[in-house]
Amino acid sequence: MNVSLTNVDSVNAILQINVAKADYQEKVDNSLKNFRKKANIPGFRPGTVPMGMVKKMYGKSILAEEINKLVGESLYNYIQENKLNVLGEPLPNEEKQQAIDFATEGDYEFFFDIALAPEIKLSLTKKDKIPYYKIDVNQELVDKQIESYKANYGKYDKVEEGAKETDLIRGVIKELEDGKVKENGINVESGVVMPSYMKDAEEQAKFVGTKAGDVVKFNPGKAYEGNETEIASLLHIDKNAVEAIAPEFNFEVTEITRYKEAELDQDLFDKVFGAGTVKDAGEFTEKVKEIISEQFAPDSDYKFLLDAKGLLEKKAGDIQFPDAFLKRWLLTTGEERTAESLDNDFPKIIEDLKFHLIKEQIAKDNNIKIENEDMKAIAMQAARAQFAQYGMMNLPDEMVENYANDMLKNKDNARNLLDRAMENKIIDVLKTKLGVEEKAISLDEFRKFFEKEEEKTEA
Repeated sequence: MNVSLTNVDSVNAILQINVAKADYQEKVDNSLKNFRKKANIPGFRPGTVPMGMVKKMYGKSILAEEINKLVGESLYNYIQENKLNVLGEPLPNEEKQQAIDFATEGDYEFFFDIALAPEIKLSLTKKDKIPYYKIDVNQELVDKQIESYKANYGKYDKVEEGAKETDLIRGVIKELEDGKVKENGINVESGVVMPSYMKDAEEQAKFVGTKAGDVVKFNPGKAYEGNETEIASLLHIDKNAVEAIAPEFNFEVTEITRYKEAELDQDLFDKVFGAGTVKDAGEFTEKVKEIISEQFAPDSDYKFLLDAKGLLEKKAGDIQFPDAFLKRWLLTTGEERTAESLDNDFPKIIEDLKFHLIKEQIAKDNNIKIENEDMKAIAMQAARAQFAQYGMMNLPDEMVENYANDMLKNKDNARNLLDRAMENKIIDVLKTKLGVEEKAISLDEFRKFFEKEEEKTEA
């Protein structure tokens, strides 16, 4: 087996693989023997088929399979052993590659085009100034978050006054027939409705102002028109039976409960941040401000990286790419991609590829590596952020860790988390290499940066 590389230019090369009969003969013979043992051919017991017949019938396909495996392994090994930074995947050379005839065993030549990633050199100093926008956490943001906590940690209390649209009304639901309770009809002992969820205003109004002991005659089909799932759940019946229900039901109110926000007291402090973490409203406010600031940090980092992108691309200079190869590879691998769509998309593809290679170079220059601990940490961070969106702040580490582990089991999630972990480390390096100018900015002003970016994209 002989593998050689010929550079066409700085970013294109041809990889030639010469396969001699001695390189594959033993593998082919072993495959034929194994196939003969399992071959199911009429007139022969397994293992008794003459080798000549097996070879005549299946020799060509087995030879092709073994040589293709051998060539694929040689390609991969050569690239790995010679540490070639390739773009895309090798493609058969359209000029040098001759048609391969596997009808007879012999020596074979394979030629592949490969694209080499362009060399990138970066010289970063503190003289290179980049702004870092730190979002100011004002009192309005803090107050909104506190109100959110109070709402999330509130509870339903029983009330004696007339029901409001947003109250939970509990009661017994009974099917009616000719204005009377139907014998053996639908009977739900623990029915629950919230008037505000009803689509029909007339049905909704029947429940507003009711008290325990009142009986409401209502039409579930009209109240929740078009929502068979809701009706089936309310009446404890199969979804398929909804269409045939009676038009009238009694709802005997047994209890009314109203949601009450949590008080700003120690009980709320403990539920949000853990027992004893904060001891009064002042400490609670400061802790909330700290949490919001931490939540904004990734946004500030992302904006910092976007601003650094222009500088880094300028430092990298004019980068040559193997455009012809990349277009050919993208058309080969993209089933829904056309030559026309590729021409439109290609500038953006090259822009993204350029920045990707720049980040790779930064990682290489600074020996940045992602370890298992980094993956676990970023997954835990992502898990806590997801829980925080629902006001679930003080969760046990074990629960967050289990959720994070589930995230890492998903290949797409794991790949995204790996990219985030790498970007975070690159951002940390850039903060030490560049001249960072921290600037305080309001959330509204910060959002305008991205509104402008969206306008540019749409334009």
